[in-house]
Amino acid sequence: MNLTALCERARLYQQVRVFFAERQVLEVETPALSQAGNTDPFIDSFTVNTTVGLRYLHTSPEYPMKRLLVAGSGDIYQICKVWRRDEAGSRHNPEFTMLEWYRVGFSYQQLMQETADLLHRLMPQLDQAPRFITYRQAFLETVQLDPHAAEVSELQACAWAQGIQFTGELDKQGWCDLLLSHCVEANFPKNQLTFLYHYPASQSALARVIEENGVWVAQRFEVYLGALELGNGYQEQTDAARNRAILTQDAHTRGDGIPVDEYFLQALDQGMPESAGIAIGLDRVLMCRMQVDDIKQVIAFPWELA
Repeated sequence: MNLTALCERARLYQQVRVFFAERQVLEVETPALSQAGNTDPFIDSFTVNTTVGLRYLHTSPEYPMKRLLVAGSGDIYQICKVWRRDEAGSRHNPEFTMLEWYRVGFSYQQLMQETADLLHRLMPQLDQAPRFITYRQAFLETVQLDPHAAEVSELQACAWAQGIQFTGELDKQGWCDLLLSHCVEANFPKNQLTFLYHYPASQSALARVIEENGVWVAQRFEVYLGALELGNGYQEQTDAARNRAILTQDAHTRGDGIPVDEYFLQALDQGMPESAGIAIGLDRVLMCRMQVDDIKQVIAFPWELA
């Protein structure tokens, strides 16, 4: 156990709460267990057998927080534990701490700036203004390829040319993800925040999609320090029918019978306010703040010792 990290974590949480109190953003709590899990095909939920049936540990408080938005809560944030069935490693613990917040009436551009303001307060060693770059421009600068226009064969050839030895079958999104993780992210400045935005529409999740220069892109962004992803934000998709279609398709793609969150979808039918939201991994922020390379160094009891 690292007592320095324990104290630093407490100070980090205090600074987060002061930041949002200054902006009159309400701290809330929502259930950690729910009747529906995350239908995202790339995220797996932990399950718990209870006396009233199977429950899912949340991978994010997104759905109940959006139900609060519908109910008229106004701007809200939450610091909570979340669980994702990924392998433990230097950057991930299956149980980790998330900061999630929603700003009613905000654009995703305003949310990017607020995120930068918060992270600069939490990591005072950052002395450069953040960099804002589109997904397309980042690919063009790094691998000289337009990810929106490129064919699968071109992406595959590009990966091989970059020395990425992968012989399996991938779709276009898979090759883009591979190039992003191996080449593009590695090119981000180590001591400067990078905001990567306007992801391909196929990676929109529950973000709004717009047409820009003849290409459909998601009003979604991720924030990095160096190659380490810290958070994922959206201009929220408020259309109830569109949200239902996305979750239903995701559940079908998974094919494992995970139920869609009907309480969430029924709330959206009442009308969700225009808003932008983001989820940030606070353990990773603490890693950056303390300038350590392994998430185990900032968690009192990592997965192997829990």
